[in-house]
Amino acid sequence: MMKWISLGSLTVLLALFGSSCGPTKPVKPKEDEKKPKIEGPKLVGKIAPIPADKRFVLIQSYGKWQIEAGRILTTRGPDNRTANLRVTGEILGEFAAADIQSGLVEAGDAVYSQHVAKPASTLPTLEPTPPPAPDTAVNIKKNN
Repeated sequence: MMKWISLGSLTVLLALFGSSCGPTKPVKPKEDEKKPKIEGPKLVGKIAPIPADKRFVLIQSYGKWQIEAGRILTTRGPDNRTANLRVTGEILGEFAAADIQSGLVEAGDAVYSQHVAKPASTLPTLEPTPPPAPDTAVNIKKNN
């Protein structure tokens, strides 16, 4: 009889605790939280008529111009022509100036901005240094 009780209790214990040892979902690392969200290119404007010297272009913006000076923009024409532009920071109304870095542009080409996440500031944390210890080998003169 004792043997049946032992086998019965063993079976019940395995049924209760065996299910907790079953396969579980693999734990996904929280990489999504650490990586900045990558956004695709955003249409920000079009190339306005190009000045005769063709050293820079004016971009007619679609909305408020919020692109800082130095940012690289890309253009695309209807015949898959592309170019890279560097924003100069000069803005007049709905027009912003950009220098041509490479490629060919024509009036009407679409202008795109690729969002680039700014890296977090990684300045080293400096702990204050303690003041120097007083010199223990100071000569003391006794007045006798």
